[in-house]
Amino acid sequence: MSKKKTLFEESLIKNNNAYRYYLDLLTELSISSFEWTGLPDTVDSRYIELQLFMQGSAVYFNDEVIGNLALSCVQHGNFNVYGEPIKREAYSNYNNYRKMLNENDSVIIWNNLTRSPAYYNCFHFAMRLWNLDRIIEVNANAQKTPVLIQSSEKQRLTMLNLYKEFDGNQPFIFGDKNLDLNSIKAISTQAPYICDKITDLKSNIWNEALTYLGIANVSYQKKERMVSDEVSRMMGGVIANRNSRLKARQVAVEKINKMFGTDIKVEFREVSFKDESAGDGNE
Repeated sequence: MSKKKTLFEESLIKNNNAYRYYLDLLTELSISSFEWTGLPDTVDSRYIELQLFMQGSAVYFNDEVIGNLALSCVQHGNFNVYGEPIKREAYSNYNNYRKMLNENDSVIIWNNLTRSPAYYNCFHFAMRLWNLDRIIEVNANAQKTPVLIQSSEKQRLTMLNLYKEFDGNQPFIFGDKNLDLNSIKAISTQAPYICDKITDLKSNIWNEALTYLGIANVSYQKKERMVSDEVSRMMGGVIANRNSRLKARQVAVEKINKMFGTDIKVEFREVSFKDESAGDGNE
């Protein structure tokens, strides 16, 4: 017979699910942002992007048997004047494959110009988003049951069962003749409704996360229609973050093409849509 979950355990599960939802979503958005073309059949662009997201770097090289590969990278130090590790080791996350490399037979692909992974910042955004989600849920529930129930310890179990029926939206709640109504007192918590304000805050944080990833977004804070120039100014941070990630990949591609005779290209995937809320300023 399985042990019944406590309220704390149920809350913990909800917290973990909400956090995982946002982290998985941001991971998907990050690793699908770039389109790689001209890669050899032996190179997996998904592996490259996932590794850049998690570790901040990957290494491209040629295996004498398999062909060109792009795998996880361990940097072994002995840096050149620009901070590139001279010795590096390629390895796979899925088997025991390992290969020692150097700057003459491999190219390191960096995630951005600061050479940092996106995972930790996305983790930060995911934690903030799930926290607001839980606040919204608690506040919404407080509108449904904005009361504290005071009763004797003798009737505590009875009150708990009655509350479960109430929380389960039962149209009728039955009490037996032994239920002492005189010992029961309901105290209103008068919880204010703030779900709408928290939702706005959550939207701002979500847009902040998208801006960090270089993904186009517009936060509509004003009721009037925004003109195109205003939207363009708001996109400045998006373009700056996008360029950092794209430039790091393009520099690596240029070195790879020169070293291995490939014709690889990488571009940011643009999402085309017509923003009908943005006017042209002539209205």
